Amino acid sequence: MENYIYIMHLPKHSLLFGLLLFAALGLLSFCFPEKGWKVGGSTQFNFPSIQTLFGQKHHLTDISKILETIEDIDTNYALVEFPHSKNTLDTASNSTTTIDTSAIPNASEVQTEIKEDSFLVLKEEQPKTLITGIQCRNKKALYAFFRALSQVKGDQNSLRVLHYGDSQIEGDRMTEYLRLKLQAQFGGEGPGLVSFMPVSKSVINRIEYGDNWERHGAYTARDKQVPHNNFGVLASFSRFKGLKGSATKTAASGTLGITTTPLGGGNALNFKKIKLFYGGAKSRTWCEFYEGPVLMKADSLDAGGNFNIREFKIASGGNKHSFKFRAFDSPDFYALSLEGNGGVMVDNIALRGSSGTFFQHLNSEQLKAFYEHLNVKLIILQFGGNAIPSLLTDSMAVNYGNYLRYQINLVKKAAPQASILFIGPSDMNIKEGTEYVTYPLLESVRDEIKKAALESGCAFFDLYDCMGGKNSMAAWVEQNLAARDYTHFSPQGARKMAMMLYAALINEYNAFLKNEKFK
Repeated sequence: MENYIYIMHLPKHSLLFGLLLFAALGLLSFCFPEKGWKVGGSTQFNFPSIQTLFGQKHHLTDISKILETIEDIDTNYALVEFPHSKNTLDTASNSTTTIDTSAIPNASEVQTEIKEDSFLVLKEEQPKTLITGIQCRNKKALYAFFRALSQVKGDQNSLRVLHYGDSQIEGDRMTEYLRLKLQAQFGGEGPGLVSFMPVSKSVINRIEYGDNWERHGAYTARDKQVPHNNFGVLASFSRFKGLKGSATKTAASGTLGITTTPLGGGNALNFKKIKLFYGGAKSRTWCEFYEGPVLMKADSLDAGGNFNIREFKIASGGNKHSFKFRAFDSPDFYALSLEGNGGVMVDNIALRGSSGTFFQHLNSEQLKAFYEHLNVKLIILQFGGNAIPSLLTDSMAVNYGNYLRYQINLVKKAAPQASILFIGPSDMNIKEGTEYVTYPLLESVRDEIKKAALESGCAFFDLYDCMGGKNSMAAWVEQNLAARDYTHFSPQGARKMAMMLYAALINEYNAFLKNEKFK
């Protein structure tokens, strides 16, 4: 039998061990490099400093007033005849705008009736202040869009709003609300442009495609497999036969299914036609179009070209549609468009990982053809978030602003008939010790983006200020309005941002109508 020696464990031993451990950790915290200790180049060790552990903590930004204001301005707009009073509606091109409805009799009982020469106002009787408005150095920056919007009800052709952005708008976030409100107020049907191979799932469209499909893009880095720059309006195209196999004489086939859900509202669901944008095939492509299980149309798609369109009428109004293709060489499929007749179309173009500096990779003539055919009147650019982590100095922030200025000018040349609205980045947090704080250069980057947009004659919407400014993202995370990556809004948070954006946009539209009436 083995002999064991038992030593009594006294409380003072535990106390002594705790003190020694605390002293050792304190010494390590005092001596450990502030910026961490890199090993090998890819691994870094960090240890909280004494200041981090016991120093002053960053308090969460109080966003309660912001959230209350959002609820108050929940786009409760009605079209009413504008009273002849200089003080009734006042907007400015600075960062704060106010709508005063005190001069409107019975404003709280206003019905959503459309009247000629009317103005959008809030239903509430008390004036409401928007947290941040749309900023314009050129007061007519959005007039092309507003003029088309004011005339759209008498036009059989739809006008388009293209919402380009990074992963912040994936899944139709923010765009969906703009579409819902604009189509309810000004008419329009359908969710608009849809990629054959979307990077992320949408709340409105469910896309199913075969394993043989491949996507080629230019929005992060230009795909070097592609020998041309015909990437289309979505900055990418899809094929059911790969580029490497396009020269073979073996026939290939592809299927594509589209299921439209009611989550985008009745207007988005009630589209009347599907347009197919394609080009670049070496031979003709056999195409079959189905509504549910019923074959509705069969025809061949043209070979060649970089801007071909085929339209398919919707007969039954069902929500399931599909295509079957067969050819020796696949076309480059640029997009589908699910649309109605007239009104407003709002397209979500979410480009994951993009910093917005990709337009130089696109064929400008092809892009111009897309914009003209789609009757684009407003282009929203929402970028900056993907660039911020890699911008380490003020000079890098300045250079990024200049890159965006160049991109904006390319867009203006391709769409001279359209207004441009740039939405700046939201707050983004990085972990500093035990806390999450705003990226050091985020405000500098925001300022350079704003400068580039305003000096280029565009409008600017400050998402960062709108949500509360510095260190506000942590508060949005705390409220479950943003994800735990401290970068992206949750669907609920994105909806609140979209509400503020729409309110600010309509506020500027009011100012336009007022100017048109009294000039």
